[in-house]
Amino acid sequence: MASMKLRVYEIAKELGVSSREVLWALNQLGVEVKNHMSTVDPAQVKDIRRKLRIFADEQEEREALAQEEEEKRKKALEKKAHKKAEQREEKAKTRTKAEQPKRKPPTKDRATTRRRQDRKQVSEEARKSVLIDGPITVRGLAEKLEVSPTEVIKKLMALGVMAAVQQEVDPDTAALVAADWGYEVKQELSEEAQWESEVLGQQETTPDKQQPRWPVVTVMGHVDHGKTSLLDAIRETEVAAREVGGITQHIGASTVSVDGKKIVFLDTPGHEAFTAMRARGAQVTDIAVLVVAADDGVMPQTIEAINHAKAAGVPILVAVNKIDKPEARPDMVKQQLSEHGLLPEDWGGDTIFVNVSAVTREGIDELLEMLLLLAEMQELKANPDEPARGTVIEARLDKGRGPVGTVIIKSGTLRVGDAFVSGTSYGRVRAMLNDKGQRLKEAPPSTAVEILGFSDVPIAGDEFVVVKDEKVARQVAEQRGVRRRDAELQASRRARLDDMFRRFQEGQGKELRIIIKADTHGTTEAVAQALKRIESREVTLEIIHTGVGAITESDVMLAAASEAVVIGFNVRPDAGGRRAAESEGVDVRTYRVIYEAIEDVKKALEGMLEPEYVEQVIGRAEVRATFKVPKAGVVAGCYVIEGRVTSRSKVRVVRDGVVVHEGSIASLKRFKDDVREVTQGFECGIGIEKFNDVKEGDILEFFLIQQVNRAG
Repeated sequence: MASMKLRVYEIAKELGVSSREVLWALNQLGVEVKNHMSTVDPAQVKDIRRKLRIFADEQEEREALAQEEEEKRKKALEKKAHKKAEQREEKAKTRTKAEQPKRKPPTKDRATTRRRQDRKQVSEEARKSVLIDGPITVRGLAEKLEVSPTEVIKKLMALGVMAAVQQEVDPDTAALVAADWGYEVKQELSEEAQWESEVLGQQETTPDKQQPRWPVVTVMGHVDHGKTSLLDAIRETEVAAREVGGITQHIGASTVSVDGKKIVFLDTPGHEAFTAMRARGAQVTDIAVLVVAADDGVMPQTIEAINHAKAAGVPILVAVNKIDKPEARPDMVKQQLSEHGLLPEDWGGDTIFVNVSAVTREGIDELLEMLLLLAEMQELKANPDEPARGTVIEARLDKGRGPVGTVIIKSGTLRVGDAFVSGTSYGRVRAMLNDKGQRLKEAPPSTAVEILGFSDVPIAGDEFVVVKDEKVARQVAEQRGVRRRDAELQASRRARLDDMFRRFQEGQGKELRIIIKADTHGTTEAVAQALKRIESREVTLEIIHTGVGAITESDVMLAAASEAVVIGFNVRPDAGGRRAAESEGVDVRTYRVIYEAIEDVKKALEGMLEPEYVEQVIGRAEVRATFKVPKAGVVAGCYVIEGRVTSRSKVRVVRDGVVVHEGSIASLKRFKDDVREVTQGFECGIGIEKFNDVKEGDILEFFLIQQVNRAG
């Protein structure tokens, strides 16, 4: 019977070397292998061992020879430098002022020619150079390069950078874009920025000071696919039991030990409302574990998680969870993920798939082994002796302890007493706690710690940098605060349909960007096609995003960054979307009739908008129960969760973010009495005119229609 073949990583484990070294040895022996999961005949293990031994001996010889050559070179340089120094001293002693050679002044013709050459050189440099003082918006870069923002966005997309018109790009990326048009980007820092750069600048670390660090792993995936339960099985804690509704509400960080090695896990929320938090998690990670339920397959948040991980440039390991269920279909998951660029290794791809079960703990050991293997292939290193640097992944205001921030240390070692700055916050580390609540005196690279000592609550995603003293930290934070306030004061107004024509006339913009959200994909496409057919000779209409479901905070933030208008058809903004629209000043318009949307956009482009009737949302209530009343129909037993409800207000019935009815209130009662108004925190009975299909869990939105004058 033929012996079973071994995988490359198994041979590496057996020989006590890295998978890279085994791959190199196999290539030297003429054996074709693709990666660490490739199989090898056991008979070749001896040849691999011999090749590695020969290579190690040769490497020692090469290092010894290189060291000897380096010593010889250093001695020769020292001798040469010493000789030159002696010659200079000798010349200085013998030369007198009278003996020093006199320079011949240039003739008039030569001087004129030189001035002309200097002017020409300065002119050429001015024409071909672009001065920037740090990160620059896409629009700002386009203006400096004298091209349209669209052209700049196309160049950025070719570089793999997705940025809207008002989003910033770093100086290095700006330099790459400018080079395509023959420009050289020169960074001109202000004195304050130069000082800050010198204070916070990371020192160059020589390779000999770099030491291996543990991987930081982010667990991502769709809601209820078992991310937290899987982490629970890995670290043997009852995290899932502590979470509200079984959905992760905040990023958590924990450390797991495996055979003397450690893995730092981040648990990013999978619920749609916390998209921004998931994006932060992908930015600080080394490996992304994508959890997909074997009985459910790929879902919207699964695709979103894939995009976040790809944008962050981190390798993805797929954990096919709930494999213990009878209806589990792991091959279906592989098929679906292959359509999104994640091809399994056993299908000829390079993505590792591991079948796991958080309930039976099946495949957990293999998952951890594969994570350590991926980390080994990445060769993660950091210098533990330099001042600590990291990233804030979570921040909150604790009543008893003040501002608290969770930080992942990327490089250096953080110690109690260190002064630090993070965004516009600064302070001194008063205490550090790990994921188990234990106090730490120091935190090496790839450690997640909860830090006490911030001056105010930092912003998640801010860089955390240790400085020499608290005075310097305060100065940096104060300068950043001033710059942030100035930027907020100079921020441009967000796009609104009612002032679009005025802006176009003033030459402030020739493009109307729109985000469309609707109740179904078909409706979305119909609205998009109808809007695209609107013709305008001077203004172009661009639809930058379409989607199905309620208007979320993520949609509003995209509109704010892109100076776009949000159009909702048969859908409403959720609570987060409404708050974001108010704070960001984004114009969110909702319609029930497609022609109204088309007419508004058309009139905005032509400057012919009629006086506006604006609805003012005054309150929201949740339907807790329904009652059938003779002659009156169905009455909804409601709890007012926000604002107030009046008997004269209009009502909109929202079910799962989709509007199912809009009408008037037929009756409003408290107990058995008719009332004019019910405020937040009270229960009431509501009858809706000509509508009896109200259900438990529906949200009733109350609004008034008011006429307002158009902005000039």
